[in-house]
Amino acid sequence: MANAEHSGPGHAFGTAATGADRARIAAMRIALWLIAAVLAARQAAVVLRTPEGERLTDLETWVGPEGVLHVKGSLYDTDKFTGTPFSGLVLKPLARSAEQALGWAWTFGTLGLVVVLGLVAARALPKPVSRRTSLLAAPIAVSLLMLSLPVRNTMFLGQTSIMPVLLVLLGCFAVRGERSSGVLIGVGAALQPTVLLFAPLLWCTGRRRAAVASGGTFAAATALAWAAMPHDSWTYWLHHLGGVGLGGSPAALSNQSLHGVLLRFGFEGPLEIGLFLVLSAAVTVLGLRRAVTYAKDGQLLLAVAVTGCVAVVVSPTTWQHQLLWVLLAVVGRVGRRTSDRYMWPVLVVLALTLPPKMLLPNLAGLEPVSDNIVLIAALAAACAVPFLSRTSPHYQKPLPAPYAQPVPARWSRVPLLPFWRRVLARPNLILELLLIRVGYSAYQQVRLAATGGTISGGRATAEHHGAQIHAVESALHIDIEHWVNHAVYQVGWLKDFFNFYYTSFHFVVPLTVLAVLYVRRPAEYRWARTALGFATVLALIGFWAYPLAPPRLMPDLGFIDTVHGPQDFSKPDYGTLTQLTNQYAAMPSLHFGWSLWCGVTILVLAPKWWMKALGLLHPLFTVSAIVATGNHWVLDAVGGAAVVGAGFGLGHLLAGPRVRTPLQLATGGAGGPVPAAATGDPGGPARISTTKDGSAQDRTPS
Repeated sequence: MANAEHSGPGHAFGTAATGADRARIAAMRIALWLIAAVLAARQAAVVLRTPEGERLTDLETWVGPEGVLHVKGSLYDTDKFTGTPFSGLVLKPLARSAEQALGWAWTFGTLGLVVVLGLVAARALPKPVSRRTSLLAAPIAVSLLMLSLPVRNTMFLGQTSIMPVLLVLLGCFAVRGERSSGVLIGVGAALQPTVLLFAPLLWCTGRRRAAVASGGTFAAATALAWAAMPHDSWTYWLHHLGGVGLGGSPAALSNQSLHGVLLRFGFEGPLEIGLFLVLSAAVTVLGLRRAVTYAKDGQLLLAVAVTGCVAVVVSPTTWQHQLLWVLLAVVGRVGRRTSDRYMWPVLVVLALTLPPKMLLPNLAGLEPVSDNIVLIAALAAACAVPFLSRTSPHYQKPLPAPYAQPVPARWSRVPLLPFWRRVLARPNLILELLLIRVGYSAYQQVRLAATGGTISGGRATAEHHGAQIHAVESALHIDIEHWVNHAVYQVGWLKDFFNFYYTSFHFVVPLTVLAVLYVRRPAEYRWARTALGFATVLALIGFWAYPLAPPRLMPDLGFIDTVHGPQDFSKPDYGTLTQLTNQYAAMPSLHFGWSLWCGVTILVLAPKWWMKALGLLHPLFTVSAIVATGNHWVLDAVGGAAVVGAGFGLGHLLAGPRVRTPLQLATGGAGGPVPAAATGDPGGPARISTTKDGSAQDRTPS
């Protein structure tokens, strides 16, 4: 919400707000809190419905009947306890609680801490913020926390890593008095030693009493634990050098710290230790300098987030449940243009909520990035991302995106969402690539989930639906698949052509069309991309609701799989083919649907008649290929055409008619070149000019 503060009509959320505006905000707030409540309930249900031996495993390891807090000897004899001795001292009273009662109390107590954390973070947003942001930030913050992998991991394992983050935020933003602030931060440091990095931040920003109090509290808590558990304290602080080496292997992917990544890159021994110390010192100095700068600029929450990211990077071990600091960095504002303003928060939220394999392709060359994506985000926040200063003219008012004048629609109620205006500038490339990648990952997951999570899980249902489709086509006398399949198989070059076309052009042509539109026709790119997105979502619903066996996987019908060869129907997964993807995601056919989208887009936008003709050949060849190779029924193609038509229709209904722009472009504007003209109204074309600062303006006469 902080990143959404930009120029434009905003009086509806300020002092001049009307009753309707206030009611709209209240409804949005209620809806967002309901979403947050549903997410919290779902997370609690996931934990509590898990069998007792599989949930809260870390908590059970500590305080369970056989936990380290019960057995005699050192807490660190088995390397299962990774907290400080002070943490063990705090947790010891819980060892007397019954497991079931403790599980419920711990789960709901953690949920309460997450809610408090979200409320405090929302109140700490850098000023000024609009009334809308102040009212809606809290439920959005709580929802993001509930969705984040650190919180989900913390709740499932029964970890305590939310406490240090909450104590720091309470110390910086909630309590009064520097001494009280320092005490809370010192207690957080006693639980997680890298929190001591906040003491230099406090000192350098003029809160020296708080800095001294935090150091003193940390020393007192550590001394108390040393007096109560001297052997454990010696083991933790001296033998393990502050907990280094406790828990899992520091080279594991779950350790998102500099130490972990150096070990994964093959560095060992004194060389690795030396590199880690040098790099940690550099990150600490640079990160704390940036944090002090942002704190003095009035962005204390951003300064806290940057300092927390430094702690993530330089800690010898940073497990997944300790990565909440990175999520707080979304409050920083990056980019001069409106189209760039959302890039940083979206990247951070995706990195902290989705598995890395969903964000990047599964390629060997990208493994170092996907394996360390959260560490990269923390490093970027600590040392590299150019967060805007509050004194920047673009902090509150980024360069606006150029909007086209609305094109008159045939029906007065179109568009249904007037705020979804047609933008003339191209969107941010990184966000678009992420959208494509995450969308494709979701597409793969839904295809697999359509059969209950296994390839062969829906075989009987899919074959039953295949028999239904075959019967309908027979009744309509359009069951030409068997004849076409066998006729093509008899002609070698034709079979090879359709096999090649089926396997080669499904992704290449749509991506090429999108790339050309992005570069040459940005306004039409948004129109076409939106239609493709709607069509794909509708198709996924079809895959889920109606798993369907293609002709080549229907026993006893005599179809020939021209692409992969004969299938062994006695095997549950039909050999190697169906181990790759869900072969029952056939209705509707996205092979034909995406090809038809390409054909329609090229037909509408191509400037030459021969380009339009080539564009129409693609869906013609595709529908021939899917039938000839036995991969789809004719009605699958009809379903593909239906979802594409619905995709274009939904885009028109929600956002209005597309903006018609010529091919010539003028340099400038948000996100790169913008169309030189656009049809704004029946009276004439819209005129786009470039201002002195490089932003585009629509000068169409009204």
